[in-house]
Amino acid sequence: MRFQVVLLMALLIARDAVAALPASADLPSLAPMLEQITPSVVNIATYTTVQVRNPLMDDPFFRRFFNIPEQQQRYRRTKAAGSGVIVDARQGYIVTNNHVIDRADEITVTLSDGRAFPAKLIGTDAQVDLAVLKVDSNKLAQIAFADSSRLRVGDYVVAIGNPFGLDQTVTSGIVSALGRSGLGIEGYEDFIQTDASINPGNSGGALVNLRGELIGINTAILAPAGGNVGIGFAIPSNMVSAIMAQLIKHGEVQRGRLGIRVQALNADLAQAFNVNVAEGAVVVEVDKESASAKAGIAPGDVLVRINDRDIKRVVDFHTQSALLMVGDSVNLTVLRDGKQRRVNFDLVAESLEQIAGERIDARLTGVSLQNFRSESDPAAGAGVLVTDIGAGAPALERGLRPGDIIVALNRRAVRSIAEMTDQQPAANDQLLLRVYRAGEFGYIVLQ
Repeated sequence: MRFQVVLLMALLIARDAVAALPASADLPSLAPMLEQITPSVVNIATYTTVQVRNPLMDDPFFRRFFNIPEQQQRYRRTKAAGSGVIVDARQGYIVTNNHVIDRADEITVTLSDGRAFPAKLIGTDAQVDLAVLKVDSNKLAQIAFADSSRLRVGDYVVAIGNPFGLDQTVTSGIVSALGRSGLGIEGYEDFIQTDASINPGNSGGALVNLRGELIGINTAILAPAGGNVGIGFAIPSNMVSAIMAQLIKHGEVQRGRLGIRVQALNADLAQAFNVNVAEGAVVVEVDKESASAKAGIAPGDVLVRINDRDIKRVVDFHTQSALLMVGDSVNLTVLRDGKQRRVNFDLVAESLEQIAGERIDARLTGVSLQNFRSESDPAAGAGVLVTDIGAGAPALERGLRPGDIIVALNRRAVRSIAEMTDQQPAANDQLLLRVYRAGEFGYIVLQ
């Protein structure tokens, strides 16, 4: 009863407020801003060819028993949809999520005015879940970038996309949290959390401020019941801008490797290393040939800052590593023997086309790896090819074979040795490899 009384009073107050406005006065509305920016949000349709397989038909005994002749491979076309944002109208560049276009044979972009164009894939970064497309068209509308580092919890935001195939859907909310990570959604996580409704099909769409500036690319939702519960996540615009520039320039992200492995700082380690901080990341290993090693970083150092960002957890380290590119200047703040030290160096390019597996993890000792990209087999796509395995190698005993293509490590996609190296699995974690072999996918666990 009390709630009903309060609701009635609120409605009466709202009615009186509207009635007090002159008939000629404009009501508060987001419409003017949206009319300017919604043409920059597009619908993305993807078409993928997948092989139709019947496991029974792959069994020679089954075919002989039922006198079934050899069958030709059959394929079917699947369609999926998502959203994208035009970020460069002159060049025709569009940013979306990697998972929207992953393994697509054909990509079609439809503008808000109904025009449709085939899109060319410029590059992808599965670790951050971003991709850049290009369309050849004139009269495009682009969106301006905001500085996402200036966002505050409580700022109003608007999400624009194409959920469930409903074109140009707009929802509003606030920034619920910043720097969300450790969700296990992507390899590098530094999400903006919002309660603006985000649903399937919104992926790759725009999250904007009230000035109509891009503050993030909508990427994922937390939906334990299968629907929107007001917990959505977007990749910050500053990260989008950095990754986009790399993809446009190189077709891939040329990350600079720090060559450092870390673990979380706890009270016992803080006491053991004589530091008076409760948060940070302890350096446990440094690659001998890395820029960090040459600059003097050593095991036992407590890393508390990379450039202008504090490192409080291991995931913070991985997130900031995602934004370090070849040629960047790096400033690391570490604690050693109770004293603070600052180390500066430039990241240089490393050749990671071919590598010995033990450089990634001791459980891959004896395994030779090289980058792989298939132009003829869409299912194989890109990954890390196992070129050789030494006799007695642990991975050989667990089922890994030369010719296998590693496409995921611990349920996170890897398309290159650099991405596989960036995963940096902990020594006490198992290695779950998803491999592609002879037209089929499977899993191999290394303990």
